[in-house]
Amino acid sequence: MSQTVTITNTEASISYDINLPYISVSNETSGGTKYPEYLPTWDKIWFDPLPPFDYEDPALRVKDKAKPNLLTPGVKISHIQPHLGSIVEGVQLSQLSDVAKDELALLVAERKVVAFPDQDLIDMGPGRQQEFMKHFGKPNYQPVSGTVRGYPGFHIIHRDGNKEEINQFLEQKTTTTLWHQDVSYEIQPPGYVMLGLLQGPEVGGDTVFAATDAAYKRLSPAFRSFLDNLKVVHSSQKMIAHARMRGGLVRKDPVDTVHPLVRVHPVTGEKCLFLNGEFITKIQGLKEPETRVILDFLLQHIITGHDFQARVKWGPRTIVMFDNRSTLHSAIVDYIDEEHGAKPRHIFRLCAMAEKPIPVSKE
Repeated sequence: MSQTVTITNTEASISYDINLPYISVSNETSGGTKYPEYLPTWDKIWFDPLPPFDYEDPALRVKDKAKPNLLTPGVKISHIQPHLGSIVEGVQLSQLSDVAKDELALLVAERKVVAFPDQDLIDMGPGRQQEFMKHFGKPNYQPVSGTVRGYPGFHIIHRDGNKEEINQFLEQKTTTTLWHQDVSYEIQPPGYVMLGLLQGPEVGGDTVFAATDAAYKRLSPAFRSFLDNLKVVHSSQKMIAHARMRGGLVRKDPVDTVHPLVRVHPVTGEKCLFLNGEFITKIQGLKEPETRVILDFLLQHIITGHDFQARVKWGPRTIVMFDNRSTLHSAIVDYIDEEHGAKPRHIFRLCAMAEKPIPVSKE
């Protein structure tokens, strides 16, 4: 017997992720942007599933671990936390040679999150930015979010005003945070990810990262041994269904992929929890209540683990590179007020697809 599911106005109004628009940006919210060519567009392009491909991590090509081509004299590195996150000054990413890009990959694998303030690459246009990221892996094409016209590998994060939408969201939600690893449902998810700030509030709008290798190490040996053998289903079904519910464009069929819950990093050799508060639907072999208990515990373990987290503060023309295999992250939507809603925040994301997650059994 079929069952009809009715979506109420309240349900339809709640955004799946408050950081993203799913339909066209209105004139009211787009007029003040400093980078109008990066406003999200929804061109009707269809993408077939990502086929398997060979991947060589550029960090594994580095001969000198001191990274002399990247960390030249005069470059300054400031660490955000002792073991996670760094700010690098005195480097222009646009000027890096291929060898220096390999060393950058190694630095990102080691430090997990690296911020580069005041980058001229921000003003060089999407073509140069896309070409830069191709060095680190195949481009990802988003199924639902807005992109840059002609460059569908861009994922655009844009908030400006949106008072009614934010109010409706917070009537149902207790927080705007959404901890996740990007595009984890793909067969070969992103390894390296670039975020570029086009415009942001003077205060607020930070991004917080958590190290999943450190989170794994904090667990007991007995529990780690249990997790090492678990396989998890990651799915884009919910995200795509939400976009359709809100009248948004869908460019890909839903993808369901089985990944190990614990993956081995190909560069550092560390075991990392491969977890997602957004896309995981099931742990194979476990019942639904058992799945929920384990996932809820692990996610809360990561969210509350402030001793293995780093909070990145955005400055003008900042570019952040992070390792998607060894971190979870969430935007912090604290840049809102009761009168106007969200202050302008405009960021682009480019993902470089990498290896199929390596299970512990194959290390």
